[in-house]
Amino acid sequence: MSGLAIADIRAQFGRNEVLRGIDLAVAAGETLVLFGPSGAGKTVLLRAIAGLEPGATGRVVIDGEDVSTHGPESRNVGMAFQNFALYPHLSARENIASPLRARGVSAGEIDARVGAIARLLRIAHVLSHPPRALSNGQKQRTALARALIAEPRILLLDDPLRNVDAKLRYEMRLELPRLLRESNAATIYVTQDYREAMALGDRVAVLQNGVIAQCGAADAVYDLPANREVARLFGDPPINLLPCRPQAAAGGIDIEAAGFRLHLGAREEATGKDCLLGLRPETLSLSDHPIAGGVAADIVAITPLHERQVVLTRTAAGEELVVSVAHDVPKAGSHVWLLADPRAALVFEASAGKLIQAPMAIRGCAA
Repeated sequence: MSGLAIADIRAQFGRNEVLRGIDLAVAAGETLVLFGPSGAGKTVLLRAIAGLEPGATGRVVIDGEDVSTHGPESRNVGMAFQNFALYPHLSARENIASPLRARGVSAGEIDARVGAIARLLRIAHVLSHPPRALSNGQKQRTALARALIAEPRILLLDDPLRNVDAKLRYEMRLELPRLLRESNAATIYVTQDYREAMALGDRVAVLQNGVIAQCGAADAVYDLPANREVARLFGDPPINLLPCRPQAAAGGIDIEAAGFRLHLGAREEATGKDCLLGLRPETLSLSDHPIAGGVAADIVAITPLHERQVVLTRTAAGEELVVSVAHDVPKAGSHVWLLADPRAALVFEASAGKLIQAPMAIRGCAA
């Protein structure tokens, strides 16, 4: 295939098995976002693909060629490192141009290409500066420019917008997908920001406990998380998880949790088991007057988040639930009612955490 394929990639440090057999394929022109918490092994996986992780094992195939035994210099992989890895004795311009100079590209073409990529990444005004004179955000964009300018077959980007200010990060999330498509490289993009994952990835792979817990379209990972940990990671504010024990009922199951009584037209796999009811904050409704099927609660705190209000509530039984709404809400201390949409409910096994009940709305039920 054209692009990247890796199989059974493993890495271990002492007794800590960081990667436990990773299989992935990324087509030319595709961006796969590698998403996971800090310490999950995302950077180790990128280094293994690039040939920079000496203890890693497994198979790396680029454009149909097995390069597992090749050194990093012969893999034609571009990488923007988390720690920048800029040459301290070279200016930003020279750092960016270094891959082209190594290939013997003409001076005129180098100047044109460096100028174009620098304007795109908003660093044209610092091209003459050495790395020590750059901010962290400028260093990161310089490293990204150096990785992109070489037009590699494989592009590995290790959280390249982490140190960029909020405005530029938003702009780059809009511009980067086009830039990456035009490069036609098979791109793996590492981030811990689920919004960035959803904005940039053609697909998202969630790295968890040394394995790929889930891989698919970003909206599918959000709507149908493979397990409760993926559900927690892929959402801000995080999902509400409530202990429950579903009971068989006509046409599905009944669940009682935190005062909610929900009927789910579900598989009966969850019946009688210790489970967790998952309610995303944006699927809960909040009202300042009683509503049928609602649960009484008090507002503990309110935090604005983008165009929404994130509301921490506490029920009479002491259960705390987070609600995300797009409208104004009563002040802290007010008494309100919460309503859960059963069509959006997720059910996870309490022990293993596996998803055993998908949202009915996602499975095509009528609104």
